[in-house]
Amino acid sequence: MTRYKKQDPEITRRKFINAALGAGAAVGTVSLVTTLGAAKPAFRLTPDKAPPQEGDILVHADASKEGQPIKISDLSENLVAAWPMGKDKDGNNVIRKGEPNNQLAVFRFEQGGFEEPGKDDHAELKLDGIINGQVVAYSNKCTHAGCAVPNDPNDATKLFCPCHSGQYDALRGCKVTGGPPPVPCRSCRSSSRTTSWS
Repeated sequence: MTRYKKQDPEITRRKFINAALGAGAAVGTVSLVTTLGAAKPAFRLTPDKAPPQEGDILVHADASKEGQPIKISDLSENLVAAWPMGKDKDGNNVIRKGEPNNQLAVFRFEQGGFEEPGKDDHAELKLDGIINGQVVAYSNKCTHAGCAVPNDPNDATKLFCPCHSGQYDALRGCKVTGGPPPVPCRSCRSSSRTTSWS
């Protein structure tokens, strides 16, 4: 008689199957937790994310003046960054800065300085958001990659995107004049029409 027990191969198989099932369950649980953790919550249109609406006023977006209404005297050829401010359902003021694309670039040019841009490769462009023949608001996002677009340092009537050198003409409906942007600034044809001034 031997001192060693003969090991049953069925037990080894059973242990292997149990270990494989346990490992599979662990991987599945980790995958489920990872997927749920990466899931984005449903988008809810809250008043701070709503697009500019009729009756909104434009307020400064610059941190030092944020929330103060923009006055005509604050404007020049140099871009003034603005957010639309409206009311929520309870009548409280809400700055619509929850949606980055709501930021606007507001300018004041000399009377008669605007030119009808005419046709480009994509659409008939119009100048239909100008107030008092001098003030206009455009989207402050480049249509190429969404970067903020400041004044061109060499010409205040132009906008120059620092990300990929996109160029826009602020006096001609924000028409693209250079670089990769496919179309004019998104809100260039109606932003100022939907707002009022304090």
